[in-house]
Amino acid sequence: MKADRLRALNVPQQVKVELSECGDPAFVKRGPENVKRVETVGETWRVDDEWWRQPIVRRYVEVVLEGGGRVILFQDQLSGEWFAQMPT
Repeated sequence: MKADRLRALNVPQQVKVELSECGDPAFVKRGPENVKRVETVGETWRVDDEWWRQPIVRRYVEVVLEGGGRVILFQDQLSGEWFAQMPT
């Protein structure tokens, strides 16, 4: 494979997340026709880092979407944007 054809794997995709009353993800929207209900909220964790002097502050949530798909969601706490990534 040529170097100009290399690409990152498992790149986070920006999504819209609707939260429940308690603040957990309830729905994940990847496009106008692709809305999935969150069936289960699993582990949550937070990452605070200054890598390096460009702060990274994220809240991560592992969820199971309707249909059984497992996804890692994270919210950039500085911008408020949500992203989805497949678990590794």
